[in-house]
Amino acid sequence: MSDNTNSNQVNPYQKEKNKEEMKKQLITFALMIIFTLIAFGIVISGAMDKMFVIPVLIILAVIQVAFQFYYFMHMKDKDHGMPAFMIYGGVWAAVLTLAGLGVITWW
Repeated sequence: MSDNTNSNQVNPYQKEKNKEEMKKQLITFALMIIFTLIAFGIVISGAMDKMFVIPVLIILAVIQVAFQFYYFMHMKDKDHGMPAFMIYGGVWAAVLTLAGLGVITWW
C-alpha cells in the first residue's frame, strides 16, 4: 500500500527543532527589551556623565542590531548567502557614509 503523505504531519525531530528555535527567539526578544530598559534607565536617571552615556547607548544599540540580524533575520542559517551579502553590504555602505560625513563635519 502507499505511505501516508499527509504534509500536515511534522516529524518529532523538526518539532523539537522548531521548539528550540522559538525558545531562542523569545530569549533574544527578552534580552532586547532588557537592553532597551537599561538604555532608558541610564538616560532618565542622569547618573552617568553624558560623555559615558552615549558610548554605552551605542554599544547597546549595536548588540540589539546583531541580535536582529542573527536571530530574527535568520543570518545564522546557511542558505541565506545572498540576503546576508546584501545586508552586510548595506551596513558597510552606512559605515562608509557615516565616516565620510564625520570627516566632512570635523575636518
